[in-house]
Amino acid sequence: MDTGGRDRTNVEMKFPSRLVGPFFGTLLIAACAAPAQSHAHSFPIRSDPRVGWTVSTAPAKITIWFDGELEPAFSTITVYNSAKRQVDKNDSRVNGPDASVLEVDLPPLPAGSYRVYWRVLSKDTHVTEGDYMFTIAGDTK
Repeated sequence: MDTGGRDRTNVEMKFPSRLVGPFFGTLLIAACAAPAQSHAHSFPIRSDPRVGWTVSTAPAKITIWFDGELEPAFSTITVYNSAKRQVDKNDSRVNGPDASVLEVDLPPLPAGSYRVYWRVLSKDTHVTEGDYMFTIAGDTK
């Protein structure tokens, strides 16, 4: 009961129908006007060597290009051989002039399969990670 002595247990709350159109219209405009950076995680756009490729000569380094700037202190690449031993030179870095490029140097590698693991922190503080394989072809003599 309310202060007037009326029972209000079955009161219906109605949203004024004349406000529905403007409300959803405003919501749609706000969603469209929001900056595209709401999906600002950094993801790879290409790599060298490329994902799944077989190369004839061992690369001197692994390079991955991302679609956004990376935080250098928290972005890494590691490379492992088929025996699961790390084979890179442990000098993973963001390329100085281009903060969207991550690279690591390699020693001369023998023929075989290699897995590249990457983990990056984008400037918007989101972490993404992944891995891919590439193969160095053996001698065809």
